[in-house]
Amino acid sequence: MSHGALRSRHPTVRIVSVRVSVLCVGEKSTVRFAAMSVQAVAAKMAEVELKDVTGKDAFPAISPLTQEKKSENNSSSSSAAAAAVESSPVTTAPNPVKMPQASAMKRPDPQQNGGEAFVNYDGTVAEAPRMKKIQFADQKQEFNKRPTKIGRRSLSRSISQSSTDSYSSAASYTDSSDDETSPRDKQQKNSKGNADFCIKNIKQADFGRREIEIAEQEMPALMALRKRAQGEKPLAGAKIVGCTHITAQTAVLMETLSALGAQCRWAACNIYSTQNEVAAALAEGGFSVFAWKGESEDDFWWCIDRCVNVEGWQPNMILDDGGDLTHWIYKKYPNMFKKVKGIVEESVTGVHRLYQLSKAGKLCVPAMNVNDSVTKQKFDNLYCCRESILDGLKRTTDVMFGGKQVVVCGYGEVGKGCSAALKAMGSIVYVTEIDPICALQACMDGFRLVKLNEVIRQVDIVITCTGNKNVVVREYMDRMKNGCIVCNMGHSNTEIDVASLRTPELTWERVRSQVDHVIWPDGKRIVLLAEGRLLNLSCSTVPTFVLSITATTQALALIELYNAPEGRYKQDVYLLPKKMDEYVASLHLPTFDAHLTELSDEQAKYLGLNKNGPFKPNYYRY
Repeated sequence: MSHGALRSRHPTVRIVSVRVSVLCVGEKSTVRFAAMSVQAVAAKMAEVELKDVTGKDAFPAISPLTQEKKSENNSSSSSAAAAAVESSPVTTAPNPVKMPQASAMKRPDPQQNGGEAFVNYDGTVAEAPRMKKIQFADQKQEFNKRPTKIGRRSLSRSISQSSTDSYSSAASYTDSSDDETSPRDKQQKNSKGNADFCIKNIKQADFGRREIEIAEQEMPALMALRKRAQGEKPLAGAKIVGCTHITAQTAVLMETLSALGAQCRWAACNIYSTQNEVAAALAEGGFSVFAWKGESEDDFWWCIDRCVNVEGWQPNMILDDGGDLTHWIYKKYPNMFKKVKGIVEESVTGVHRLYQLSKAGKLCVPAMNVNDSVTKQKFDNLYCCRESILDGLKRTTDVMFGGKQVVVCGYGEVGKGCSAALKAMGSIVYVTEIDPICALQACMDGFRLVKLNEVIRQVDIVITCTGNKNVVVREYMDRMKNGCIVCNMGHSNTEIDVASLRTPELTWERVRSQVDHVIWPDGKRIVLLAEGRLLNLSCSTVPTFVLSITATTQALALIELYNAPEGRYKQDVYLLPKKMDEYVASLHLPTFDAHLTELSDEQAKYLGLNKNGPFKPNYYRY
């Protein structure tokens, strides 16, 4: 169609198109457009829009909606006009009927609750697609639930929290309403009337049962062992006294041992690591458990004694973590060892004590060193600590790892895991080590090997993983920078000389559960976590799947020692047989849908191996 024909039928539209072109394209358009306010442009374009819609040549029949437009506010007109400016074609359009843009013809429809309608060229009204707002049913209620100013909790947790507060980290449901009453002063019974336990609160049993059920899903090997050996009852007649961390994962182990025929009595190996709700679930299930989070030193030894010293029941197997239970029996009840068939120990500290007893000729029963079995050392010590070190530090301090200078004392499997995790988060990691082989490994892994006194003034975090004592002494802590975080990833609380900090000139301030600020006279403070005890189990949690590997190793070690024929094991310390290590690993492979390759007869003969294992000699280092 010619421009003339277009002008005759739509003169208003042509003027508008030229006007817009001048405003947008002309040499002075930028100045003129900038000088005009948005409101002015909107008002002018609204007038143009009304002219477009009411033109008799363009629309013979006009909807009543056009009359209502005059009473609408300018905001809707502005948006429509803006769309017209952006998308309106010039007079070269092939069809003049399409010249007025649809966006210029939209009208609010009062009958559609704020929806919009299109005015067709024949005067009819068509409903436009409505934009639905996403609304949450409980949105209003959620805002109403927000705390008022009077009751609002501070973003930084209260620094006036009592040092005896024992709410469980690790998503615990611990009720703190009765924290002031020691469990030793309570009379508690489970639903069956049994009172042979001492825990925080038996009412938390339902919460603990849910924690245990969740842990079972991540402990496939123990569940498989329970299913395969339940009919045989390989631990029938076994009376096991245990001293480990009482967590949901330990509960799965205890219930597995019970399913295999054993009777169990249990205490905690750490005063901060017990999950109170799990202890309640075990007590409700009939287990004699003596533990709660936040025990005193006196409570700790009292609980161990209650496990061992009971009339009419004497243990014949010991499962220990740290050697405290074994030490207590040697000290208080040495005659009990006459009926004990064996000891299973899983920590560096406890194993060290066993080797000392063996060397001195005082070890009177066989002992199994689980800590140095491959499935414990290469998985629990390494992979568990690689993940849980970050969890423990984050929960307690909210620290940013990127750019922080960290020194890791010890480069064994625990130190390797901690160093790798912190390096991956962007920290600058230093390592201290006494063993030249581990030291060389640290260097090859990209860490700078130092002496602690060389970096103690500049580091932001100090982590001990040695199993030794007095690794971080008062002299070093006096020289630390303000705000330095000090923590321990070894089992024992001997690595940091905490006792040297309990002096009159230093002020202790509890800021969170298991977080203390130790303040010097000049105002400098260090952040001490879990009073120098094991960080991950005291302040956070550990990966359940890795603990499944360790717990299965412990269960097999107990079965092996309990069922071993007379004379197979002497009064010495042994490693778990290689075949059992491999069996533990094989039980966990189905979780990853992993498929092992099988040796052919020719290949097995060439390597001199049994097709079913073991596949490595005892001296092999994984």
